[in-house]
Amino acid sequence: MGANMSGGVTDMEGVVKPRLGDIPESCVALVLMYMDPPEICKLARLNRAFRGASSADFIWESKLPLNYRFIIEKVFQETKMVDNLGKREIYARLCKPNSFDGGTKLG
Repeated sequence: MGANMSGGVTDMEGVVKPRLGDIPESCVALVLMYMDPPEICKLARLNRAFRGASSADFIWESKLPLNYRFIIEKVFQETKMVDNLGKREIYARLCKPNSFDGGTKLG
């Protein structure tokens, strides 16, 4: 994958044309960073490069609130969760309804 386009498709004239999977994962990740989470998840289903790029922490960290570490500590009462999970997983967990304050509140 990448610059040599080893997976390209040959047309009728024998010219190798690049395919979507030939785009470097790092370039895909830079584009995904500017998209909304539902769009990122849809594009992750296209191919391996998009799926791999959609897992990049810097993409999901830009979607998290600035105080996400504080929120995780209060809602999940776990300080090591931030260190053990990727940013995409943290984002997904924060998007789910979570009860806190002894189960009296839902956030």
